[in-house]
Amino acid sequence: MSSFFAVIRSVLAAFIGVQSEAKREQDFSQQSPWPYILVGVVLTLIFVLLLVLLVRWLSQAV
Repeated sequence: MSSFFAVIRSVLAAFIGVQSEAKREQDFSQQSPWPYILVGVVLTLIFVLLLVLLVRWLSQAV
């Protein structure tokens, strides 16, 4: 389970651009990129959904 949270932490760090070079190299040395791809897609969808909900909420408040 800790590797799952490590993948999430790594993807979030990559989202905001604060991941170190050593951590990036460690991530790329993993056998499969699929956990990172899956978490990246899911987090991107959540982010877009939150933005849509925020814009809808703000447009109703005006």
